[in-house]
Amino acid sequence: MRNLLHTVPLLIVVLLLFVSTPIAAATTLGTTLGTTLGTTSAKDDSSSETTITVASKNFGESYLLSEIMAQLLELNGYRVDRRFGLGGSLVCYEALASGEVDVYAEYTGTLGQAILKLQGPKFSTESLNESLAPEKLLMLNSFGFNNTYAIALQHAVAKQRNLTKVSQLSEHSDLVLAFSLEFLNREDGWPGLNETYKIGGEPSGIEHGLAYQAIEQGKIDVTDAYSTDGDLERYKLITLDDDKGYFPQYFASPLVRQDLPKKARDLLNQLADRIDDEMMRSLNAEVVIENKSFAQVAQGFLERQGFGTSIVNENAMWHKLFDNVITHLQLTLIALGLGCVFGLLIGVLVFRSRGLSRMVVYIAGLMQTVPSIALLALMIPLFGIGMLPAIVALFLYSILPILRNTITALVTIDPLLKRVADAIGLTPMQQLRHVLLPLAMPNILSGIKTAAVISIGTATLAAFIGAGGLGEPIVTGLALNDTNLILQGAIPAAVLAILVELFFEGLERLVVKPHMLKGRLPE
Repeated sequence: MRNLLHTVPLLIVVLLLFVSTPIAAATTLGTTLGTTLGTTSAKDDSSSETTITVASKNFGESYLLSEIMAQLLELNGYRVDRRFGLGGSLVCYEALASGEVDVYAEYTGTLGQAILKLQGPKFSTESLNESLAPEKLLMLNSFGFNNTYAIALQHAVAKQRNLTKVSQLSEHSDLVLAFSLEFLNREDGWPGLNETYKIGGEPSGIEHGLAYQAIEQGKIDVTDAYSTDGDLERYKLITLDDDKGYFPQYFASPLVRQDLPKKARDLLNQLADRIDDEMMRSLNAEVVIENKSFAQVAQGFLERQGFGTSIVNENAMWHKLFDNVITHLQLTLIALGLGCVFGLLIGVLVFRSRGLSRMVVYIAGLMQTVPSIALLALMIPLFGIGMLPAIVALFLYSILPILRNTITALVTIDPLLKRVADAIGLTPMQQLRHVLLPLAMPNILSGIKTAAVISIGTATLAAFIGAGGLGEPIVTGLALNDTNLILQGAIPAAVLAILVELFFEGLERLVVKPHMLKGRLPE
């Protein structure tokens, strides 16, 4: 019985191979079929059962505009799959171009300069659509407001230093500058702004939603903002006059795939010129000041505009939390299962060769040097957005602790025990099964446990590429600077990590001989 228990982890790994691989394959197939079927059905104007995937970027106004479009489509019989909070303009655009999503709200200046690399500063819908035609994309008519970039600071600081124009910033080099990470690297962001105004200094990067809180706390003085942002009113900030006309116009419009049903395109075009600058600021303020949800604000807007009243589930938080936990577990377990299969098999194959094992661990270690969000972004051109690229990235991160612990545990077993096993006539496979693996099992389980905890934490970043999970409320909370939303993702993720620790402690007691646990686990 004891020998059987010793082989349980190995059997678990084998089962994970047969379970995880089909699930991963099904995920891939489902993503591919979903895209294919979605594209096919999207060409059928007569179908009221067509599913349209609506995406958004990871800031408040984009969430709100996408929710307005989603509810309008639902009011007219379409099913909507929401992929909100994707990590930036290029991620959304690539997802749209590859057919992963069908529509999201984009801005003319962003599309023209940052994505299509056209000469600005003004871009017409016609000129943009000429450039979009090869990608089979289409920009619809504008919502009506111009949400241009602005340079914001506290009213008291501006009054004290008599600052009214961006060009005056060059005379105040002691001001602390911090801009959103996207703005720091965009063609129409900091590089061009600094070249035009000669501001100087070395601004730091900060999450857009956190910049306002940093200004309020006095940690920074100047940041980038959106001219229709409700947080400008919330934090009583002023914007400086762009006296050299650097920033292009940013008229927001639905950006869609050309194969979106004509009826759906016509519906979205009914939103044209419905929202001016003042109304957009007011809608944003309802979210950030009055603490309404995006769904509630979108519902109220559509009702006032005469489109009808959509149904908003006010008790959806627990249902959404349950869905996020299930998705998070799927991401983690599939990636961990594949990591166990790969890491253990490779470790067992190479541990007898010191040079080969060192090289394998070194290569696996290189994967850990790639920042998590960068690795997720690198997956998008290969696998699109959603669960598949997230699983691949998590799998790559899980390999190192499993592989390293397996090799280390097998290499460091007392040579005397190896010679005894050889002397009594055990074959290499029998030595591995009856001697080496049982002795190495505590360290192997420790490596798997470490990989599991890492995967649970890293999986929260998967929300930036539309994979969902517990990172979704965290990303939304960061965009709104809403601590409650952040905790809705952070606390369950922490609980999952604790449960994983407890599970592996129980597994160690089950499969490892008691004398090998002395000094490692509490009595």
